[in-house]
Amino acid sequence: MNTTQKTNFKISKESLISENEPQTNSEDFSLKYSKPLILTGTFLLLFGAVFATIFFNPYFEEIQLERMSGFWGTFLLIFGLVLLAANACFLIYILVLYLKYKVTESVSDDLLPTCTVIVPAYNEGELVYKTLMSLAESNYPEEKIQLISVDDGSQDNTWDWMKKAKEVLGDRLAIYQQPENKGKRHALYRCFHLATGEVFITVDSDSIVKKNTLRYMASPFVGNKECGAVAGNVRVLNTKKALIPRMLNVSFAFSFEFVRSAQSVLGSVLCTPGALAAYRRKAVLKCLPDWINQTFNGQPSDIGEDRAMTNMILKQGFKVFFQRNALVYTNIPERYKNLYKMFIRWERSNVRENIAMSKFAFGDFRKGPKAGTRILLLSQWSKILLSYPLILLMLTFVFMYPLLFISSSLIGILVFSSFQALFFAKKHNISESFWAYPYSLFYTFSLFWITPYAIATASRSGWLTRDLTETQLKKIKQVV
Repeated sequence: MNTTQKTNFKISKESLISENEPQTNSEDFSLKYSKPLILTGTFLLLFGAVFATIFFNPYFEEIQLERMSGFWGTFLLIFGLVLLAANACFLIYILVLYLKYKVTESVSDDLLPTCTVIVPAYNEGELVYKTLMSLAESNYPEEKIQLISVDDGSQDNTWDWMKKAKEVLGDRLAIYQQPENKGKRHALYRCFHLATGEVFITVDSDSIVKKNTLRYMASPFVGNKECGAVAGNVRVLNTKKALIPRMLNVSFAFSFEFVRSAQSVLGSVLCTPGALAAYRRKAVLKCLPDWINQTFNGQPSDIGEDRAMTNMILKQGFKVFFQRNALVYTNIPERYKNLYKMFIRWERSNVRENIAMSKFAFGDFRKGPKAGTRILLLSQWSKILLSYPLILLMLTFVFMYPLLFISSSLIGILVFSSFQALFFAKKHNISESFWAYPYSLFYTFSLFWITPYAIATASRSGWLTRDLTETQLKKIKQVV
């Protein structure tokens, strides 16, 4: 690396994350001043529902008695109570597992395995450069790390930014370019064949890792032959740019640090996220042909590559763990349209992979206890199977008892969101924890249709969120 390259690298380091939380940009002006209004409005609405329920209690009791007088009313009441009890029991079960969770601390340099870090990129622009720079800054022995990035036929200037990273990092980085866009799975497949490490670590090209993240990701594989894969802890990077990322920050923390911690105790984390995941080399190579040739309903699978890989590694008898101390900060959609497209993709993958997992999870797929893994899978299935009945039930209440529906929904949001908010407040930040409430409102009334729609369209493919618009393409051509 020449002097110029060293200077550029030093400058690039200043734009990466600090030892604490990354500061990507100043808070958006509109978000800064709308925050108190949004939170105030949310709590007025939620507590208004509580007071309305108390005030209209005689009316609600009358409705309840009316419903109980018929068969369907009694059935719905019993169904609701059973569902509530089942969810409560499952939440307690997850809580007990969470309290047992322990992270794996980093091993010494001499014990760390050789690892290949893979960064597939498509239409990411400058973000891929920042991702590669953060990885190069990792506190991992340089002689034990291989860094590979592949451009999956991007339409923007992603390849130019990858070449810039190559100029700075020199032989520490190998870059490749797909002749055309084939999808993330094919980009990873190419890199898996180029990889030489004992452990493969995949990182999304819009993500920033902390300095010790790679060490924490690789350490569980040392001395634990049962470890086949590790899921990283994904946090939201662009929280200060828009309202949606700000709200989802609490949800992400709960999903990873609470739910995946519990799953990790069972050695059955159901999905190693694309933003940050690690795999044992031999486990990947054993299932690679099935993974790249996977189909659903006769069509090649080009979504859910992370959940599919996790399934195939679990099927081999390996365990999949979660590392809470392995942090990665990733960009998430800032607009409603891009957000629901991302959720649709995730839910379609869940439908497909729950089917795939059901084919082995109830058999003797690994040594030791398997009941916990099956409970996790059944919980996933309950969400899918109950989506249509719950939608019908919701619509019935909306038209027949609108006041009862609104008040009961808001009270439910208040209770459930409080659990998430308390968790986030204890682990991270009290003031930011309040965003759990507006997000639950937002999801309940504008994203409730995602799961039923994803089930009905599970055979459809496509990434949905990274295609460039005609306007964006014109701007890129003008710059070029």
